[in-house]
Amino acid sequence: MRSRPIISKTVLRFLRRERGTQLVELAIALPMMLMLLGGIAEFGRFFYTYSTLTNAVRAGARHAMRWERNAGWTFPETSNMVVYGDFGGSGTAILPGLTTANVDVIANGPANNVSSVTVKIKNYQYQPLFDLGKLTGIPSLSLNINLTPSVTMHQLYNGPTAG
Repeated sequence: MRSRPIISKTVLRFLRRERGTQLVELAIALPMMLMLLGGIAEFGRFFYTYSTLTNAVRAGARHAMRWERNAGWTFPETSNMVVYGDFGGSGTAILPGLTTANVDVIANGPANNVSSVTVKIKNYQYQPLFDLGKLTGIPSLSLNINLTPSVTMHQLYNGPTAG
């Protein structure tokens, strides 16, 4: 005859209890939810940074092409427009770590008749809040991204029309 293990009623009652299961579920789900929210926030910051750089480059190229006919613009003035939002280069930069050294202005065409201007951002590193490379000590996991938006504006012909 086979003997059955004897389990006391107290042990059976303990195994059937559901107290504390919500805490276990929270311990499992909370880290995943925090990672998801952190990823959403980081993507939002990245999108904001890239959009800000693109709009600044576009404004600088528009400024350069608008004033080119009057020969009233200079490369440093365009760089200041991109970085600070004004011609004088005063105030704070639109993004942390952005300097006029990051702006490259290229005029295409002869000096007296520029046909287009290309304004680029070079060597600007996006710095994430949650950098896996710094947190883990493994540089290959770094989330620093080199952003290089550029815009080319072409000069519209503003000369006399054929009559």
